[in-house]
Amino acid sequence: MAEEERCQAPKLCANDCGLLGSPATQNLCSKCHRDLQQSSSVIQTPTPSSSPATSSSPLEVKDERTAEAAVEVRPNRCLSCNKRVGLTGFKCRCGMVFCGIHRYPEEHGCDFDFKAMGKQQIAKANPVVKAAKLHKI
Repeated sequence: MAEEERCQAPKLCANDCGLLGSPATQNLCSKCHRDLQQSSSVIQTPTPSSSPATSSSPLEVKDERTAEAAVEVRPNRCLSCNKRVGLTGFKCRCGMVFCGIHRYPEEHGCDFDFKAMGKQQIAKANPVVKAAKLHKI
């Protein structure tokens, strides 16, 4: 049976991309087969924004993913001046990356609450120590 498959003339990809497909990859070329596998993994993984009760088509899932990716900030550019920072970027506690000029919270208008974080750290590091009450006889 395997010899028969080898002897057959190669078939074009089922997606009509112009490349040769193989029966092992459902008559798809390697590129189309990989794209099919990636799209099926995107469909199978649940997104946090979608609930199991709602059904969506694969195209809607891809659109949601690309919209989320467009909102995300590129980590190799400063959020304030859009200057390319590469490996020398400074990550602030607000989660964004900034250049050397805008690395300080005052320079980029950081909305992170440093005071509340400091209070939490102090409370965690210094627990209240109280002696047990004595019973009167």
